[in-house]
Amino acid sequence: MNWQADWGLRFRMFLTMFLLFALYIVFAGVIAAYMGSFVVFIVLFGGMSLAQYYFSDTLTLKSMGAKTVSADEYPELHASIERLSQQADLPKPKVAVVDSKVPNAFATGRNQKNAAVCVTTGIMRTLDQDELDGVLAHELAHVKNRDMMVMTIASFLSTIAFMIVRWGAFFGGGHNRGRQGGGGGIIVAILVSLVVWIISYLLIRALSRYREYTADRGAVAITGNASALASALLKISGEMDKVPKEDMREEAEMNAFFIIPIKSGVVGRLFSTHPPTEKRVEQLRNLERELAA
Repeated sequence: MNWQADWGLRFRMFLTMFLLFALYIVFAGVIAAYMGSFVVFIVLFGGMSLAQYYFSDTLTLKSMGAKTVSADEYPELHASIERLSQQADLPKPKVAVVDSKVPNAFATGRNQKNAAVCVTTGIMRTLDQDELDGVLAHELAHVKNRDMMVMTIASFLSTIAFMIVRWGAFFGGGHNRGRQGGGGGIIVAILVSLVVWIISYLLIRALSRYREYTADRGAVAITGNASALASALLKISGEMDKVPKEDMREEAEMNAFFIIPIKSGVVGRLFSTHPPTEKRVEQLRNLERELAA
């Protein structure tokens, strides 16, 4: 199966990005009008975000307690990733492992040449080889689609809006007296930032869900085995309920990276970065029928 476009999915991603762009244009205008002294703050924060993005693979792996492993330590894992990378026409990424009972996997890195694929010891114990290949192919599809770059760009101004809401009064109060009505201008900017952050929060999560569907399609394009990935998703989802809560809490902050996010109640599911497992499986079943035809 080739890397065929799902135009309905692409349209939804385009519309989401367009709405984000329009929202950020309004946000930038308000910031320029009411919070001129925040330029230095935004530039500094932007520099920090760029540094974080540039070193994303190292920072993410360290935050998860992941260890980069050699082919001598995990020969079968390395062999699978090398084979799948060739099938996806990608450079082989770094290979890392997390010693965790949580069955999961994620990819990170700023581009295709600086990427890492990480799996937990739990997922290697849970899945058979075909299922694990499906999961690894899903993560490689994220790398091929440059999802780390896309989501970083999409969330940049949203994060700044959040920081303004959180620190606006502290940073802006003393420096904006006499500008645009003094404190009144700052209040307007903070309120607009709050609205921008809430709307962009929802749009970014919608974009993330669409990109998960795209990565699932990419995994099938790489392996030609939709049923194996569907089986893996169902198996991982079922195993999540058996993992002790303390183990889940340790990794809850990394939900956006995982192939199956850790559930965190009703609110967590409502604003999830991933689509429901049953809908992903339904898409994979449809792809399986396409392959059979």
